[in-house]
Amino acid sequence: MPRRNNRYVLAGILVGLLVLAGFLLRAVITTAFFAITVAYVLHPMREYLRRRGLSRRWSAAALAVGAFGIVLTGLGLAAFSLYRRRDAVIALITEFPSEFTVQFATFSYTLERATFVEPLAGVVREIAVSAASAAPVLGLKLLLFSLIVYGLLLRPGAVSQTVFTVVPRRYHDIVERFHLRMRDTLYGIYILQAATAAGTFLVALITFLPLGYPAPFTLALIAGGLQFIPILGPGVLLGVLAVADILAGNIERAVLVAVVGGVLIGLVPDMVIRPRLASYAADLPVTLYFVGFVGGILSLGVIGFIAGPLIVALVVEAVALASVHEDSQQSTF
Repeated sequence: MPRRNNRYVLAGILVGLLVLAGFLLRAVITTAFFAITVAYVLHPMREYLRRRGLSRRWSAAALAVGAFGIVLTGLGLAAFSLYRRRDAVIALITEFPSEFTVQFATFSYTLERATFVEPLAGVVREIAVSAASAAPVLGLKLLLFSLIVYGLLLRPGAVSQTVFTVVPRRYHDIVERFHLRMRDTLYGIYILQAATAAGTFLVALITFLPLGYPAPFTLALIAGGLQFIPILGPGVLLGVLAVADILAGNIERAVLVAVVGGVLIGLVPDMVIRPRLASYAADLPVTLYFVGFVGGILSLGVIGFIAGPLIVALVVEAVALASVHEDSQQSTF
């Protein structure tokens, strides 16, 4: 009995410390959560490298550096693409007519280009300053992300050993079931998100080419990357392009990019690609996946596209375990 009480006390202390750590480290909790999920996904690759003869330190270091490089490359490519196409953006702004007249019935209002170009330039400058000031923080978070991934891959057994020490032995099979469900769901979420982004890129490229936009490849790349920013998504890019076309007097292309682009780029990837792969990749019914996806995004922000479906998957697993336990009890009677 004392041994069991000690275990319960240890479990309570662990939960309390986790809650306290989550509160004190809330500024980096998203980074830590993201790193943990990435380490989960990379663990089989770590085992493969170990079987190929790499030491545990080199295996963990190679995967951590690779994950850091992928994230840094994605951010760098987006920034470099925007920098390379700065002339096209400037040309798009200079194409605006010197005056833009809005008419409604007998009412008309003339807007001069300077009245909105200067505020737009101010907004761009503020964004640039904010991005520059946030660069050190982003760098620290990327470093923290890499260190967490490295630490978890260096000694993956330490976490499981701690969990199994706290949890009574008769519940170890339940913990293992949750572990397997979490692993499979995370694989599915990342594969699903990457497939949706790739599909968005292809559809956007096919859409932007006939519309005659400058740098269609860059625009399609931005649209695909925006799939990783829930709530906003590629709709932000389409809205900016439509407004720019309206101000430039190209009403026909503005309508086409808003309607055709909104359907093909904004809806088709989420309504066709994501549902078709959700039940296969994430091993969840489509309805439950979207409940977790939308609920997670609205509740937690960007990280919700991972946390939402993951929580739903764990709830489904808990219900399945409860039903199995109930059936076993009924069979004994």
